[in-house]
Amino acid sequence: MVTAGPSVPIPLAASGGLGIPLGPPAEAGLLLPVALATLLGCGLGTCSGLVPGLHANNFALFLAAAAPRVAVDPLVLGAVMLAAGVVHTFLDVVPSLALGVPDGAMAASALPGHRLVLRGRGREALRLSALGSGAAVVLAVPLAFPVTWVMTRLAPLLTTWFPLVAAGVLGLLLATESSHRARLAALVVFALATALGAAVLPLSLSGPLAGGVLAPLLGGLFGAPVLLDALDGGGVPAQADAALAIPPVDLGLSGLAGGLSGAAVGYLPGVSAGVAATLSLPAVPARSDLRGYVVATSGANTSTAVFALFALVALDSPRTGVLVAVDDAGVPLVLPVLLSVVVTASAVGFVLVGLLGDAAFRVVTRLDQRRLALGVLGLLVVLSALFAGLAGVAVFAIATLVGLVAPLLGARRVYLMGVLLGPLALGVV
Repeated sequence: MVTAGPSVPIPLAASGGLGIPLGPPAEAGLLLPVALATLLGCGLGTCSGLVPGLHANNFALFLAAAAPRVAVDPLVLGAVMLAAGVVHTFLDVVPSLALGVPDGAMAASALPGHRLVLRGRGREALRLSALGSGAAVVLAVPLAFPVTWVMTRLAPLLTTWFPLVAAGVLGLLLATESSHRARLAALVVFALATALGAAVLPLSLSGPLAGGVLAPLLGGLFGAPVLLDALDGGGVPAQADAALAIPPVDLGLSGLAGGLSGAAVGYLPGVSAGVAATLSLPAVPARSDLRGYVVATSGANTSTAVFALFALVALDSPRTGVLVAVDDAGVPLVLPVLLSVVVTASAVGFVLVGLLGDAAFRVVTRLDQRRLALGVLGLLVVLSALFAGLAGVAVFAIATLVGLVAPLLGARRVYLMGVLLGPLALGVV
């Protein structure tokens, strides 16, 4: 029962379902500040989601560093961080779809979302992404309790045998390839990314802003190559209506696959949403492959926010940059409050995807694609310098070269996540 008063705690049970701790009591007087902080976090997540190269991690790390010097309750600060991270997972699809669109002749090798944009179905892709993310949260919240219960018992085993687990993840990815040549190309790309990660991740680089080496590293691997491909593109074509051209059954199966695969991202280090979505592709009906991939990838990306929160609460193991910042800031892990923040931010993100995404398409269709791509590339270089100094710019350049190898060899970009998975398996980081 909640008692009025700014300093009266709300009694919470010591543990929730399946023995998962709910955390310490929260104060009733913090409920309004937490609600306002959630809205502020949604605003920050909107900014980071719409700006290429900027991530909610950067805001969260900055807030964590400032935490000792600001008179704000850590729970309120945690609400800002968590809401920003969740909304980011909804809105980062907007620049992903609206920027870096290649020439139509390259459509066969383009990212699935870009292939839909080239067909004039970008607005539909936005809705598919929002539905995938929203469905993933609805699915992940109840499933997180039993999944976490299982993972608390498997965690010591997975930690001990993590190199074999990583090898198993790579083996499953390779099994989805259609030929031995594709598998060989994938192995080369994975090895290059692993070598890059092993060389760069142990470095302590810093710039004027909190961020570290991950921003230039991932921006070079995944952002710059796509933008370079777009320099010779014809721009974003006019987009048709937002009607969904995917059967409801396929939509449900893809959302289920993405939401469940997000558990792997939440509990296993070095596994990205792209890896999880790729592993879930066998569950996506072939007739809806492009649309199903967008749904599954977005679902895996967003359900991570739920599963990773439970991993932090139950295993004391932060699996995302935002939750590392939450842990560093000493945020009390009051699960009901933090879970409410996740659900609220998910609702906000769901609404914003269509509104802001449609506006983004209206803007970019009127802009010169070449200048736009060059401008975003310049922004990525500037952000690399701000987050990791001049050395960060060098890391960005080297990562870009490695990132260009994947399409050159005909390998999927998902193998570039070896930059994290490989060094973790080798014990380098």
